[in-house]
Amino acid sequence: MENRADHMGKVTCASWIRRPENEHLVVMGKSKHGDSPSVLEIFSYDSKIISLSPSPKVVYECEDGNIVGVAVHPSGDEIVCSTTTGGCKLLEFQHKEEEDVKILAKDLPPLEGVGPQKCLAFSVDGAKFATGGEDGHLRVFEWPSLRILIDEPKAHKSFRDMDFSLDSEFLASTSTDGSARIWNLEDGVPLTTLTRNTDENIECCRFSKDGTKPFLFCTVQKGNKGVTVVWSISTWERIGYKRLLGKSASVMSMSLDGKYLALGSKDGDMIVVEVNNMVISHVSKRLHLGTSIASLEFCPSERGKGADRVVVSTSTEWGTVVTKLNVTPEWKEWQIYLVLLGLFMASAVLFLIFFKNSDNFWNFPVGPNQPAKPRSGGIYHDSQSDEWGAFGPLDM
Repeated sequence: MENRADHMGKVTCASWIRRPENEHLVVMGKSKHGDSPSVLEIFSYDSKIISLSPSPKVVYECEDGNIVGVAVHPSGDEIVCSTTTGGCKLLEFQHKEEEDVKILAKDLPPLEGVGPQKCLAFSVDGAKFATGGEDGHLRVFEWPSLRILIDEPKAHKSFRDMDFSLDSEFLASTSTDGSARIWNLEDGVPLTTLTRNTDENIECCRFSKDGTKPFLFCTVQKGNKGVTVVWSISTWERIGYKRLLGKSASVMSMSLDGKYLALGSKDGDMIVVEVNNMVISHVSKRLHLGTSIASLEFCPSERGKGADRVVVSTSTEWGTVVTKLNVTPEWKEWQIYLVLLGLFMASAVLFLIFFKNSDNFWNFPVGPNQPAKPRSGGIYHDSQSDEWGAFGPLDM
């Protein structure tokens, strides 16, 4: 199932805003349209029909060029957006009641006038925030104190992608020149550069998020061939690869629970892979027909048992698309308890039937002076009975 949101202005980015009771929202950045400035719009999401609201709940007008990127704090209360001319802006999201939604804009002194930031990311725990500039400048801060952890002007030629590890110990970043680096955030230094052949370009990167498999997934392009390569984060060596998308990938996303990995292509296709076995579980052909998918993100509702798996994707040509994934649904807690109760009741019924028909089971004749059930000795008195000898000893 797909739902397309058509709105004025070209969509440049989108992200989920987590809210309690799975009442999530979607924030959408849009470029200038005619005399109208670039705007940041927030839409409500209806999980019953897998659709965004027809009109935004709140609109923030940006006077500093176009909005090119957005990152939402895991709490859902803060939004950072990057603009083409004014650096980054901090927007505090206030959502007290159903219709009482406001955005309060604040300055981010360390990120004022720094130019377009191609990558924005919060760590999983929300304690760190990183930006990767079009000029290759890497900045990593503590959040919300904005204490600088890493300030590297020449981290890359120009940023392509970045991602925090689950424990926020590492940051992976890729460059438009095909290189990829790993940063140790505790020490604030570069740790290593991922190895690649001279004809390979490492493009997208995502850490595993299930808490059991310490891997880094990267898309690697070699000519017209694209593969997904897995690195171990203990040795930073390649441990395997698989051709999943079969074409150039433009974006990669990992579900919050780490069970699914999504890839979007440069011609508008999307696939979703089950990380446990690296098998494709969903395919959306021509999702953004003929256009590169710019952003792709899983809905945070997936943490709830039995919730539908949903992603939001964007492209400049087709805008924002909300897609329900055709993956195996997870069991809800009440379904598990119902199955256990059914098994318990079935066992009780079988035991009752067995008990009432036990004489037929034993199949011993009942004489006038013989008890209904034989004594145990009458069954096991001869360990070398004909029945035992006919089948031979049991081979364990």
